[in-house]
Amino acid sequence: MRVVAPDEARRIAVRAQLLDGRATSVLDTVRRLGYLQIDPISTVAPPQQLVLWSRLGAFDRAELDRLLWEERKLFEWDAYIWPMEDFPLIRARMRRRRTGKYAWERHGADFLRENAAFRRYVLRELERRGPLLSREIEDHASMRREAHVWWGTRKMGLLLELLSSRGEVAIVGRRNGQRLWDLGERWYPEPQEKVSWPEAERVLEERRLRRAGVRFDRGRWLAHPDVADGPVPRRVTFLSPFDRLVKDRDRAEALWGFFYRLEIYVPKAKREYGYYVLPILHGDRVVGRIEPVFDRTTRVLRVNGVWWEPGVKPASLTRPLRDLARFLGADSIEG
Repeated sequence: MRVVAPDEARRIAVRAQLLDGRATSVLDTVRRLGYLQIDPISTVAPPQQLVLWSRLGAFDRAELDRLLWEERKLFEWDAYIWPMEDFPLIRARMRRRRTGKYAWERHGADFLRENAAFRRYVLRELERRGPLLSREIEDHASMRREAHVWWGTRKMGLLLELLSSRGEVAIVGRRNGQRLWDLGERWYPEPQEKVSWPEAERVLEERRLRRAGVRFDRGRWLAHPDVADGPVPRRVTFLSPFDRLVKDRDRAEALWGFFYRLEIYVPKAKREYGYYVLPILHGDRVVGRIEPVFDRTTRVLRVNGVWWEPGVKPASLTRPLRDLARFLGADSIEG
């Protein structure tokens, strides 16, 4: 890895994340980024959609569902959306999840052993009647509703999560936002080759570094050898709090001097900015933050506030706001 100046590091980071206007399609973007994080918070739009919008503009949201549930070129696992060609690497991670290397994995193994009859019942129900929502699997006699110090009362949800993490069941669709479950063997392709976990871990880490573009090490910016510097257009867009360009808050602060924290769990009176504030990217600079809220009842995109970084000349937000409104299906913009 080579040492680069901060200005070059910023350009490389933006280009590596396809935020320079080069993104062309949903599938190619997910492949280039490596994955999309899923989160239920959708004050504006779900993060997996907002990350794509930041790069593609007002894309067809139905395309993401088609790629996931019809064409199966993407798959959902562990709260992320992955390219299907990476499944052999994820399969290696699924196998490693069964070994109990970490404490939470050992807790999961203990739960599955203690609830072996419940596990067999759920797998039989999915084999016989799947795909199913979790609530469509009738309670087994062993599924008592008592609260537990580790899993609370969500025993069915926990079992499905554990079986999913090991590849025994899979998320095969969504119904009104709820996950549909089926047997993993009926959904996932059979890998042509078996990849060991050490090899998969090495490949995934190398790709993570390449997709980040640069990393900060002992006061220096180091660029991955496969990424290149280049011009970054002065386009303006907003970033999801889960966007990989700013998800590492310390790295974002080192790159731009931009201190950013999500304040959804901060009491309203103590928030510095707002509930769900998005960074504003202008070219290769993070120049401010904005709090847009989409009211799905009135179809209004409301801007609760805009805050510019010190010394920054405010950029026009007209175009990105209009594009965001079109993407969301908003009838008007207020604020």
